[in-house]
Parts: sequence; C-alpha cells; structure tokens
Amino acid sequence: MARELALILDMDGVIVDSNPVHREVWAAYNRRFGIETDEAMQQRMYGRRNDDIVRDFFGEHLTLEEVHAHGAAKERLFRETIGPVLNDALVPGLREFLERHRHQPLGLASNAEPENLEFLLDTARLRPYFWAVVDGHQVARPKPYPDIYLRAAELLGTPPKDCVVFEDSFTGIEAARAAGMAVVGVGTTHDELPGVDLEIRDFTSPALEPWLATR
Repeated sequence: MARELALILDMDGVIVDSNPVHREVWAAYNRRFGIETDEAMQQRMYGRRNDDIVRDFFGEHLTLEEVHAHGAAKERLFRETIGPVLNDALVPGLREFLERHRHQPLGLASNAEPENLEFLLDTARLRPYFWAVVDGHQVARPKPYPDIYLRAAELLGTPPKDCVVFEDSFTGIEAARAAGMAVVGVGTTHDELPGVDLEIRDFTSPALEPWLATR
C-alpha cells in the first residue's frame, strides 16, 4: 500500500451477526409491556442508539431514568441470549481478517451500549486487535452524525481520508460518508447498501483484499 490505512469496524452486523438476536430480544422485551413489535419498528432499530430506540418504542414522555432503565434491561437480556452462541455468531472470516491486519490501526466504533462492546470484546477475545474503541456515548452526536468515526480516526492518529469503515446500516454509512471516509458495506442486515465503495457479504469475500490493496 502507498500509505497506512486505518480500518474502523462497526459492531452489530459487522463483527457479530447480532441483529437477528436484537430483533428477537426487542420483540420479547416489548411484549412484557403489551407492545407488539412490527417490521417497521424493527427496521427503525438498526444503527441507532438505545435512548432513541426506547423513546421510539415506548414514547417521548419517558423520563431519562426510565429510558435508561428500559435500555439496560433489554441489553441484559440481549447479552444473556447471545452469550452462549457468540463465537458462532461472529461474521465469517472476521478473525482471519483481524489477524491479517493486526499491525495496521484497527478501530471499533459503534452506537451500541458500552456494556455490549465490553462483553463482545472480552467474551470473543477480540480486544487485543483494536487500538481504539469508541461507543455512541463518548461523542456528542451518535450516528448518523460523523462524530464517532472522526473520534476513532483521532484516536488512531489517522486522517479521515486514510480510513476505511466497515458498516452494515444506513445510518452508519451516512456517518462514515459525512466523516469523509471510504465505506465497505457488509451485507448481513440489508440486501442492498447504496453509497458504499465496496459491498461484501462477509470477510471471506475474494474482492476485499484486492480492493484494500488499491486504496
């Protein structure tokens, strides 16, 4: 490569194919309160921070304490559900990809709750690969704003133009684009990802490494 690229990965749908579990858990959690979770609600969940999702599902009238309580309870249920199958849920080819690029700046930037990030990194033993980890509560504005990716680039010491983001959600793609970064779309969540520079199914895609080599 002519220059050193920083590779910044989202978590849900990029590192771990967890969105089916999030769908299942949100539906189960909402039923406790008499809320049926339709497909439109599920689609609005992708790529957003929990406080926004909770207010969407339960109403804008909730206090901040109630929002946090709902979010924390749902995420506890999520970790209990995904924990036993976490390693099997990692996106195919991920470990090999991280191993190949372990000497490059690698970042993790996600709107996910910090407890979920910590759980994933520790349970799947991925922490040593990542030079920087940023969650949506560490910046003023979550995705789709660019703040989280700009913060990751700052921590990695890499200009945005030399960063490649791996995303599965429309909000994440919008955030990466707004940050001035190239985007690889990972097709775990949506069949089509408009606005990406390269679209792959997972990290075993034969197109990925040749494309990175041209950056």
